[in-house]
Amino acid sequence: MNVAVIGTSMTKFGQRDSWLGELLSQAGQECLDDAGVSPDTIDHLYVSNMASGEFEGQTGVMNALAHDLGVMPAYSQRIDQTSSSGGAGIYQAYQSIASGVSEMTLLVGGEKMTHKTTGQATDILASCTHPEEYKHGVTMPSFAGLTARHYLERFDAPRESLAQVAVKNHKNGVDNPNAQFQKEIDIETALESPIIADPLRLYDFCPITDGSAAMMFTTEERAKELTDEYAVVSGVGGATDTHVVHERDDPTVMGGVVESSKQAYEMADVGPDDIDVAELHDMFTILEFLQLEGIGIADHGTAWELAMDGVTAKDGNLPINTSGGLKSKGHPLGASGVAQGVEIYEQLVGEAGPRQVEANTALACNVGGFGNCVITTIMETAE
Repeated sequence: MNVAVIGTSMTKFGQRDSWLGELLSQAGQECLDDAGVSPDTIDHLYVSNMASGEFEGQTGVMNALAHDLGVMPAYSQRIDQTSSSGGAGIYQAYQSIASGVSEMTLLVGGEKMTHKTTGQATDILASCTHPEEYKHGVTMPSFAGLTARHYLERFDAPRESLAQVAVKNHKNGVDNPNAQFQKEIDIETALESPIIADPLRLYDFCPITDGSAAMMFTTEERAKELTDEYAVVSGVGGATDTHVVHERDDPTVMGGVVESSKQAYEMADVGPDDIDVAELHDMFTILEFLQLEGIGIADHGTAWELAMDGVTAKDGNLPINTSGGLKSKGHPLGASGVAQGVEIYEQLVGEAGPRQVEANTALACNVGGFGNCVITTIMETAE
């Protein structure tokens, strides 16, 4: 059964006074309004969230949201796949419609993080690493720094290429009214910012963020009855890689990205050359390169050249992270993968405003941990 997206929403990302329940309710209600469907038509409600217990001491967020939105007695479930929880939510929502079990599924992703210190938030994020790595003080930023140094030296890539990713995504974020950062930066600012995990500096990292986003899924048959503007989820794939990062054959290859994108391409019957725009999980700038290579857009060790040549700019041949990416838009864990889906949906139906590019086929890649689990989604314009 063909699966369609008929409505989306996204709250303002950044430091919010609202707690998680309020953020989820805001996005959920706005998505119901955008799709033009009533709460009593919802069969399934999924909430993508990594760590409501750790951040807020709050569990049962899916039940609370079902009550707040008035979608009872819909089946509700919280989905945690670390920082790829949003993509996992898309996968689950897709399956609920494609299987015929649900005719109308609402997905809401969100996280409340900024009330914790940077150290506390980093520690919560690091809890998804292998216990043997965690006890030695390994964090996501340290993995990123080690991988970036290896990549730059191995492939003779200039340090400026990573800075160019940050510059590009900050520029795109200016045109996203919901982005956490709406300010351009230049190469010099990125290169001279404080070192966080050598060779990566402050502007190579995404911020700690509060926010929520939502998507409405239904059958294509039902979508045609409700609206003239919808997008089709033509392919979705999920995969895992080794939990212990140093056990991988090549630290510059994200096996979960390779496998999940392969599955999504095969399901959608398209290939890398068919992608018009993509949202990639740039929690760190180096991840944009690794994902570009993993999804087959660039050969191994060459993605940095696309950044330097402007290919991935909004006006380039393959715009990447038109939303501003996690780098500029923000990274509220459970919401990030959903927000990626929101962006490619808006690009496909022509609702991206000043970020709009020409696109008929779009891809989103949401990464959990340091490539430990990955969801790749392909969406296309309706025929």
